[in-house]
Amino acid sequence: MKEENPWKTLESEVKYDNNWIRLTEHQVINPSGGKGIYGEVHFKNYAIGILALDEEYNTWLVGQYRYPMKAYSWEIPEGGGPLDEEPLESARRELLEETGMSAESWIEIQRMHLSNSVSDELSIIYVARNLIQGIPMPEETEQLEIKKVSFETAYDMVTKGEITDSMSVAAILRVKIMILNGEL
Repeated sequence: MKEENPWKTLESEVKYDNNWIRLTEHQVINPSGGKGIYGEVHFKNYAIGILALDEEYNTWLVGQYRYPMKAYSWEIPEGGGPLDEEPLESARRELLEETGMSAESWIEIQRMHLSNSVSDELSIIYVARNLIQGIPMPEETEQLEIKKVSFETAYDMVTKGEITDSMSVAAILRVKIMILNGEL
């Protein structure tokens, strides 16, 4: 299989741009030789996720209404990290903001693209350990509920389809494997 780009871009036009995303429509020749369009969403931040894990293997979930889904969602603490900032600094800020916690130990456990057929969004996920509780400071756009659950409860929520957020699912499944392998 060739790893070279089989697409040819004829023309590109930015259709929408704000502080978080840019939507570009490309006029293309597809791999089969046909003309078409391709929409691309460029994210101006990393997607950062943090699975906080204490000594008793408890974790914290954040519940909030997700506007695009028109539904409530339970997730690990998540947020955006500027592309020009060290991702770990963004993770520290997001954990503190959403849960009030800081951590002495950080492990990057996963990098993944969230919807690579239409976007370039890169997700970076961490496990935070040796936790210190403080006061949450959510952004004005966030109305959050925070709950502490056993890691096994979070894992069960994933297997039952109660947690569907992709970063949360990936983080919880990855940590389950790390626990089974004695890596945490």
